[in-house]
This record gives sequence, structure tokens and C-alpha cells, in this order.
Amino acid sequence: MWKYIRRYLPFAILAALFMIGEVMMDLIQPSLMSKIVDDGVLGLNSGGGDLNLIWKLGFRMILLVLFGGFCGSMNNVFVHMSGQNIGNEIRKDCFRNIMTFSFPQLDQFGAGSLVTRVTNDITQVQNFVSQFVRGMIRTVLLTFGSMYFIFRLNQIFGWIVLCAFPFVVGCLVFCLYKANPLFSRLQSQLDSINAIMQEDVSCIRIIKACVREVYEKLRFGKANNALIKTQLKILVIFSFMNPVINALMYLVVAVILLVGSFEVGGGATTPGSIMAAITYITQLLNGILMLVMLFQNISRGYASWKRVKEVLHSQPELKDGTFDGNTECQGEIEFRNVSFSYPGAGQTILKNINLHIHKGETIAIMGTTGCGKTSLINLIPRFYDVTSGTVLIDGIDVKEYKQKALREKIAVVLQKSELFSATIQENISWGKLNASHNDIKSAAAVAQADVFISSTAEGYNTLVAERGMSLSGGQKQRISIARAALKSAEILIFDDSTSALDLKTEANLYEALQKTHSERTKIIVAQRIASVRRADRIVVLDNGRIAAIGTHEELQKTCPIYKDICHSQIGEEE
Repeated sequence: MWKYIRRYLPFAILAALFMIGEVMMDLIQPSLMSKIVDDGVLGLNSGGGDLNLIWKLGFRMILLVLFGGFCGSMNNVFVHMSGQNIGNEIRKDCFRNIMTFSFPQLDQFGAGSLVTRVTNDITQVQNFVSQFVRGMIRTVLLTFGSMYFIFRLNQIFGWIVLCAFPFVVGCLVFCLYKANPLFSRLQSQLDSINAIMQEDVSCIRIIKACVREVYEKLRFGKANNALIKTQLKILVIFSFMNPVINALMYLVVAVILLVGSFEVGGGATTPGSIMAAITYITQLLNGILMLVMLFQNISRGYASWKRVKEVLHSQPELKDGTFDGNTECQGEIEFRNVSFSYPGAGQTILKNINLHIHKGETIAIMGTTGCGKTSLINLIPRFYDVTSGTVLIDGIDVKEYKQKALREKIAVVLQKSELFSATIQENISWGKLNASHNDIKSAAAVAQADVFISSTAEGYNTLVAERGMSLSGGQKQRISIARAALKSAEILIFDDSTSALDLKTEANLYEALQKTHSERTKIIVAQRIASVRRADRIVVLDNGRIAAIGTHEELQKTCPIYKDICHSQIGEEE
């Protein structure tokens, strides 16, 4: 954490100095009050009361209180400046690191857990830093300062207070020992709640369609009950600790009053000293109770910091290459003896794939569900690394590319259309920074989206609801295709991204793509024969292997798998 603290160390040091000033003002007050009582009111040293001394010392106390209040205010300012800035830096670094994670890493952490770590956990770390800068200095100074001044007033009083310390420390250590393991569990349970909430909000239509609201309420309630149960355990532990420490300290006050009465009778001490001692004990009690809260926040903050540190210290599984992507041949793809299995899974998805795709060629990939179509194309932009073999783009191994340079050469339209809570124009412009409105409109026209966009009241400025919920499936797909068409990419990949389009719209789309993007390499993953029949070549996958490659006419004659698909969709007449 020092990496972040040192950037704002001047703020923390200023906060500490102002806190020292505030505490010193608090510690001086009881001594002045003792003099007012003994010399100003009772006149023990002068034989009578002294009003001038009361005014003089009272005015000095007011000035000290004002100065202490100023120091306290400035301390709060600098504590917040250091804590908030440190939290801001950690949060940005966490998000920056998450953006470099591979898909398996994201799956390992889980979306709900990452949301909790970047929000709640970092807030706990912020509080931990702020409480440490403010609370630790105040607690230490109040505790040891009060003890010092009590011993200066009367050593017997000091020893009485010191005898109670082992019991106070023992109570504190016992409660922290019991509570510490619960903080990590608490944050994990918060992960579960966030994961359920995120999942249910994104799948609310399915939940309603299947009438599963009651089931999801019970599932959320179960997770929430577990969270509350853990939270209550922590609160119960600390709720017992506060009364015990209070009782111990008030017992100390009672003993000091008892001993002090004998001391005053014997002339060994004064009433003002007893009042000052009780005030110091009150300050000491406040310091100890603050220490309790401080250790509670530190324990929870440290548990959160360990979770945040896991994100910060996780190294990207996909290491960047050094090649910047400048090649003479652009848009050529080759798979050499490629095999692939997902990390942690025992099953091999792709087996010994050899395929050469030429620049400007349109390649279609077909096969039964689960045969490895999406897995194959995910290897091109290096969403995953091959288990064995090599994937080459323009004759260069994709592992040698800088990931940014590699993915700038490729435009991908995913099987599930992902849109952002922004205008339609902004969603399309993700394909190309600083794109003009005419470029966006042209890309939408290619994607067969311009007509429906222009028919809306706001046109391209129409705001898209979260996750594109305000649009139909076909509209979302066309906006996603427009985004890819706008990108100046040498390779276009369509992963079953026209499944929601009618055949006429789909045919118009591919015709427009052929006119405007004829020089680009296009890879089409589809389930419908109508989507692939015009491709230059069709690759048929079966159980992770290439079963056949050819044109529509060739495969109808030579590939039984393709022929079965044709018959099931088109019929014998075709």
C-alpha cells in the first residue's frame, strides 16, 4: 500500500501534525481546570478565591479550545484529501488491471466479486487509511498522554489506572481474535449478493417469462440472511466489548474517588487534582473506545486490502508481443496444427486444425452445436491462446503481436450483441474513434440499420437502454454489425451475428458488405445454409476437426454432414 500512500504522504503528515495539535490542546485543559478549582475557586494556596485567576485561566482555556478546534478541522481536511486520493488511485489501477485480464481470469474472479472489490472493498481501504492517519495518532497520544498527566498529578492514581490496563487489553485482543476471521467471510458474502443482483437484473425477462420471481427472491434472501448473520456476529462481539471496557474504566474512577477522599483528608492531594484525574480517565476511556473502533476498521480494511491486492497483483495471462502489426500482406489467416482446450477443462475442443484463409476471401464455418466454431474464431483476435500449434495473421504468430495492434486489424461481431447505455451514434462510433456522422450513417446503411434508426424520433441520437433492452434482437445485431463495418479492419468476423435477421435483410447485408468491403477477409459463423451458401469456401467442423472444405455445390456432393444440414433446412428439392 506504500506505493499509493507515498504519493499523498505530505497530506498525511500535515494531518498528523494538526492531530497532534488538537490532542495536546485536549490534554492541557484538565491541568488548567485543576488550577481554577484549587487556586481560583477554593484558594488553597492563597487563603481565598481569586476571580482574576479564574478569568485569566478561563480565557486561556477558550483560546486553547478554539485552536484545538481549528487543528481538528484541518486534520479532517488533510485526512480526507489523502484517503480519497489514495482510494481513487487504487480504484483506477484495479480497473486498469481488470481490463487486461483474459476471459478465464474474469471467470475465475466473477463479475459480482470484481464489482465488490472495486467499490465496497476499496471504500473499506479508504476508511482504513483515513482511520489510521487520524485515529491511530489521536488514540496513542490520548492514551499515553493521559497516563503521563495522571502520573504527574498523583502516582497512586496512575498506578490504579495502570492496573486496569491488562484487563482492557485482554478484552480487546479477545474480541479482535473472534471478529477478524468474520471480515473476510463478510466480503465474500457481499460478492454473492452482488453476483445474484447483477445476474437477476440482466436476466429479468427470463425470470418473468418463467415465473421464477419467488425462487429468485428466496435465493437472494438466503444470501442476504447469511450476510446479516455474519454482520450480527461481528456487532454482537463488539457490543459486549464496549460495556466491559466502560465498566472497567468507571470502576477505576470509583477507586480513584475512594482513594482521593482519603488523600484529600490527609492533605496529600487536592479536589482539583481529583477532578483533573477523572477528566484524564474520561479522555483515556475515549481513547480506548476509539482504539476499539480503530482496530475494527483496520481489521476490516486489511481484509478488504487483501482482496483488492489479489486484483492488483494478478498478472495478465496473455503476454504482449513486440510486433506492431505493420505487414505487406494484410488480412491473411493461417491455422497450423492448432489444438485447443479451455483452461481448467479436460476436454479438447479443437483438434489438429489446419486452415489457410487468403486476403479478401469470404469463409463460412458450419457445424453442429458444440463442434468448436466460436472457439476457433476466438483464437484469431487472441481472446484465448492455443493449447498447441500456431495461429498466424499476415504470416506472423498472433502471440508476437502487441494485443492492441492485433485487435485493431480485426472487427468482431459477437454471437451476443453487446450495446452500451449511450446513443445509437455513440454505440456505432465505438468501431472508430472520431468518426464523422456521414461515416457512421454509411456503416449503418451497410448493416441495413439506417432505415429503422432514421425512423425513430431522435434518429441517431436515440438513447439505448441498458444492455440494449429498448431494441429488438435484430436491431441490436444490425447496430453491432454497423460498429464492425465502421472499423478500418482487415478482417471481419461474424459469429452467428445475423441469426435474428430475416433472410432478405441478411442477403442485402452480405451484398452491401461485398460491395463496400470486398478487399477485406470475412469469416462468417452461421447455422443457416442461406447465410453461408454464397461464401468462397465453407469449412465444416465436426467434433473439433475439419470434416470438409469446399463451396456450397461441392459440399452438397462430397460431405454427408453438410448434405444432412441442407436437407434439414431446405429439403430434397434444393
